[in-house]
Amino acid sequence: MGTLRDLQYALQEKIEELRQRDALIDELELELDQKDELIQRLQTELDKYRSVIKPATQQVVKQTELHEQQRTKRQAISAEPTAFDIQDLSQVTLPFNPKSPQSKDLIKEAILDNDFMKNLELSQIQEIVDCMYPVDYGKDSCIIKEGDVGSLVYVMEDGKVEVTKESMKLCTMGPGKVFGELAILYNCTRTATVKKSPVGGEDELKTRVVSSPLLDRT
Repeated sequence: MGTLRDLQYALQEKIEELRQRDALIDELELELDQKDELIQRLQTELDKYRSVIKPATQQVVKQTELHEQQRTKRQAISAEPTAFDIQDLSQVTLPFNPKSPQSKDLIKEAILDNDFMKNLELSQIQEIVDCMYPVDYGKDSCIIKEGDVGSLVYVMEDGKVEVTKESMKLCTMGPGKVFGELAILYNCTRTATVKKSPVGGEDELKTRVVSSPLLDRT
C-alpha cells in the first residue's frame, strides 16, 4: 500500500508541475501577443513618420546639391564674401512675448516631446519659449498647406488639428504638440496639410508660433 501511495503522490506532483507549466506557457503567449501588438503599432507610427520625412529629406538633398552648385559658381566668378554672417545674427535682440507660467510649461514640454527639437540645448529651448506669441484660428481654418513655403513653427495650446498628406489623414493632434517644424529644420516646403479638426467642437483654435530666423539662430 505504501508503494501505491507513493505512486499516487508522485503522479499528483507531476500533474501539478504540468499545470504550472501550462500556466507559464499561457502567460508567455499572452506576453508575446502584447509585444506583437506593440510592434504593429510602432510599425504604423514609423510608416507615418517615413511618409512625412522621406519627401522632406529628398527635398533637402536636392536643395543642398543646388546650393553647392550655385556656391561653386559664385566662388568661381567672385571672391567677395556672402552677405550673411552668423555673428551678425547672433547679435540680434530677440523679441520677448510675456505669457503665463502654464503656457511656458506647455511650450517647453511640447518641444521636449518632439523628436526633432528635443535635442536642442535648454538655453535654445528657453529662447524659443520666450519668443513664441499667440495666434488664434477660427472654424475650418487651414493653418499649414502641403507644398507651401513655411516660416513658422507651431505649438498647440488649445483645440485640435487634423494632419493630412496627399488627402490621406495621418493623425489628429491636441494641445501640447509641435507641428510645422520639418519645413524649418530641413529647409523644405511644407510636408503635410494641417487644418482645424472638425472633431472637438471648439470654435477657436489657439496656438503659439515662432518664426524661422530664431530656429536658424539656434
